Amino acid sequence: MTVFIFLGSLLAAMAIGVPIAYALLVSGVALMWHLNLFDAQILAQNVINGADSFPLLAVPFFMLAGEIMNVGGLSQRIVKLALTLVGHKRGGLGFVAILAACMLAALSGSAVADTAALAALLLPMMVKAGHDKARAGGLIASAGIIAPVIPPSIGFVVFGVAANVSISKLFLAGIVPGLLMGVAIAITWYWVSQRENVTPPPKASTAEKLQALRESTWALFLPVIVIVGLKMGVFTPTEAAAVAAVYALFVATVVYRELHWRQLTAVFVSAAKTTAVIMFLVAAAMVSAWLITVADIPRQLVALLKPFMDNPILLMMAIMLLVMAVGTAMDMTPTILILAPMLMPVVKAAGIDPVYFGVLFIMNNAIGLITPPVGTVLNVVAGVGRMRMDEVTRGVLPFMGAQFAMMFLMVLFPSIVLVPMRWFVG
Repeated sequence: MTVFIFLGSLLAAMAIGVPIAYALLVSGVALMWHLNLFDAQILAQNVINGADSFPLLAVPFFMLAGEIMNVGGLSQRIVKLALTLVGHKRGGLGFVAILAACMLAALSGSAVADTAALAALLLPMMVKAGHDKARAGGLIASAGIIAPVIPPSIGFVVFGVAANVSISKLFLAGIVPGLLMGVAIAITWYWVSQRENVTPPPKASTAEKLQALRESTWALFLPVIVIVGLKMGVFTPTEAAAVAAVYALFVATVVYRELHWRQLTAVFVSAAKTTAVIMFLVAAAMVSAWLITVADIPRQLVALLKPFMDNPILLMMAIMLLVMAVGTAMDMTPTILILAPMLMPVVKAAGIDPVYFGVLFIMNNAIGLITPPVGTVLNVVAGVGRMRMDEVTRGVLPFMGAQFAMMFLMVLFPSIVLVPMRWFVG
């Protein structure tokens, strides 16, 4: 009955158009009422405590770093480097999108920011070269969602806070799975692009490649600083986010000189608006998370999934299917905030590595960003490319299928994630 009250009130509020943050508060109030615990003071206290978290400070800094990189020329130089390296191959512009997405993912950690940059820069080039616009848009959307898996990742920050898992370990464990997502869509793009009669751009000369590499060197140093700093224990993920923001600001204003001081206000406001949305979601979800613990819902969920507890692979398969279903109707952050506190006790009871689970959970949620009908990243591509939603959906299907296949391969063969994870994490 408790689970029904929680989910029923949440879904009912969402069904009548209540924004997800307020819907979470509604479900929290309904659960408090059901448990005879309603107290406005407790409600307000949990909302405040939900946002009062040092690790969550990484979110505004990573959002700011992403905004600065898009405005300050770092993203454009990454795309140019990828273009000179693989742009001349058959279907080369698609490989440029994938390679650039992997490099941008190591800079910002935001799927929306990376996808917007890629769509604005590469979609017109791909259409002009003769690629099907829907397929090109679908490729860019599926490449953009690599960002929440390769560190630094805002998704990992939120999951780490919600599930009480080491964010540093999540960052390092996400490197190989994120790159394998890129490999999956690269193989699919190679297969799909063979049927298109497209003339690739001319091959860049060695001098052009060296120039592009020289111009992008400052941008490429950012992920190296973050990953090495985390691996060596120089700074925490929150401090890494601050370093990333300051470094991006320095490069954009002093080195590349494409970000002018008068533009800073707009950049800060844009980052603040996005951060405010995420932080309010987190704060609202913490009310529900507290009540989920009080109502002992995790124990009920463990009892419900008891038939799968003796087989971790089967349990992971069931959980991934559940997250897939939720991802079609809900955005990434609320999905993490609602499901992570409920599922972590189940995962721990089954003896599954929490970091391994976190990587696959975030990967599943990232793919959810391109699953219709909600698909936030699909909406970004449709808006930037001036396309209909059904066109982008048609174009993304083969790539989405490839990424889901890669995810379930990691469920069936955990060593794909666990072996490199243990090497990186130590």
